[in-house]
Amino acid sequence: MSIETRFLGASGLQVPVLTMGTMTFGGAGRHAPMGQVQVDEATRMVDMCLERGVDFFDTADVYSQGLSEEILGQALGKRRQDALVATKLNGPMGEGVNDRGQSRHHIIAACEASLRRLGTDWIDLYQVHSVDERTPMEETLSALDDLVRQGKVRYIGCSNYSAWHLVKALSTSERRGVERYVSLQAYYSLVGRELEHELLPACQDQGVGVLVWSPLAGGFLTGKQRRGEAPPAGSRRETTGDTGTMDAEQGFDVVDVLDGIARERGTSIAQVAINWLLRRPGVTSVIIGARTPEQLEDNLDAASWELTAEEVARLDEVSARPLPYPYWHQLKMNRPRLRYTLADSGAPLS
Repeated sequence: MSIETRFLGASGLQVPVLTMGTMTFGGAGRHAPMGQVQVDEATRMVDMCLERGVDFFDTADVYSQGLSEEILGQALGKRRQDALVATKLNGPMGEGVNDRGQSRHHIIAACEASLRRLGTDWIDLYQVHSVDERTPMEETLSALDDLVRQGKVRYIGCSNYSAWHLVKALSTSERRGVERYVSLQAYYSLVGRELEHELLPACQDQGVGVLVWSPLAGGFLTGKQRRGEAPPAGSRRETTGDTGTMDAEQGFDVVDVLDGIARERGTSIAQVAINWLLRRPGVTSVIIGARTPEQLEDNLDAASWELTAEEVARLDEVSARPLPYPYWHQLKMNRPRLRYTLADSGAPLS
């Protein structure tokens, strides 16, 4: 079955608009509340994705301390050639002072370890998981460039960067003549729209693809919790709390509108929330995770239909929050001269 694909930033690589996230694979340590998916069920989920044309899989070395990578590698098995695999490095993978971060030492060691766990000879997209201001950016990018030249990595990306970190990295790559980040992986949802202020416009301007994590805000946008109710027992929201700085009352207003659209369309609240993200300018692919094949099937269906302009407007309006300075001032005083703006987001100007 075909699915829409988009180019990953300014690269020539095309990826599906949905990516299978594997944080639920393994269920060890602090990632236990995310899910307990083991090899057999992971294999079934991988099968489901590939059958639907979703051939992009995202993991990280810190997910269950390497178990997620191991399970993904086993689930793919001989179908590795049919898939695009992304993983990440930065977090602590041992007790040593050099077992984390983005030094040349750790990047090379982390890459070799991820390749072993994944059971592969190459990583399609290798991403730094966060910012490391203790390591010179030149050192990080040079080490990543070496991995690309060695054929161990094909593209590089970053995650959880601020706009100034991203632009600094791109400038450093250009100045040093080394590989540049083709993608940013970042949090974005109907109850977390901060990405729109600066990062999305920066990515659009600089030709950087955007991979969205936690599109359902840690499960809040599934509608399983309603106003005045406690989070469902055993849910991710109960065990890990809110995602970001969500305004709870506005969040429940968003769920109410999602519920109304879902009922009108005969679909799930989660699908509506994911579909809204698929229509946002600058978004390349939305990372969907699941604890069960049934959850995955529902999420995959989010790419099989499209919200109307009126439905998008309803969601834009209910989820809008006042713009911080200088964005409200730019829109108020200079809107006709802006190339990437939030003019259509419904956000109040002050």
